[in-house]
Amino acid sequence: MSVIDISANLKAVQETIASASARANRNPEDITLVAVSKTHPAEAVLAAIASGVRHFGENRVEEAEDKIPTVNAQVATKPVWHMIGHIQSRKAKLVLPLFDRVHSVDTVKLAQKLSELAAADNRTLPVMIEVNISGEAAKYGFEVSDWKNKPDVKAAFWHEMETLLQLSNVEVRGLMTMAPFYDEMERTRPVFAAMTELREKLQADFHVALPDLSMGMTNDYPVAIEEGATIVRIGRAIFGERG
Repeated sequence: MSVIDISANLKAVQETIASASARANRNPEDITLVAVSKTHPAEAVLAAIASGVRHFGENRVEEAEDKIPTVNAQVATKPVWHMIGHIQSRKAKLVLPLFDRVHSVDTVKLAQKLSELAAADNRTLPVMIEVNISGEAAKYGFEVSDWKNKPDVKAAFWHEMETLLQLSNVEVRGLMTMAPFYDEMERTRPVFAAMTELREKLQADFHVALPDLSMGMTNDYPVAIEEGATIVRIGRAIFGERG
């Protein structure tokens, strides 16, 4: 895809973000656009940077190991790199040198490992807790579906959150989820609304700020913004079909 195509696609996405924000009486500047560059080459990332993108998401460490250093070496100011994919604990050590933020913390064990690695690197790693709020069996994340009506589900997650919030070298910034894929994006609204409600309840019960809600992708991000997303993860609408 050419620089012109990416620039035009980016403009369309930004206009959609602005429209969705207006419908929700929100400031579009409060929405962080993460361009999901997985499967796309470094050249596409560089084209997006030239068009003004500053945040990029990758979901496989193996792919990022080559791409991220290649991109960073060719720009004056390196972009912010977000790890948005599932992380195997044995590969956690590869995440720290590459990524600035992690969206996909889906177990206490992984969070503990990342905290240990960040401590050794004398840094604090901003993370989001990935939750499975839709109840889909194939989804990663802490199980929170129907938490309001299932005291055992709520108790288990609250216990895990207590541990996560006490870790010294990860900063829990908020929550991340993936909604089910629907042809009609309106069907995702209950999922995103439930995320906002869950975040508010956690903030109240733990007396912490959880400013970030990472939710919404190409197929549904306008609805996610209307329901409170602060970070949207957009790939296809910017870069086209996967490389």
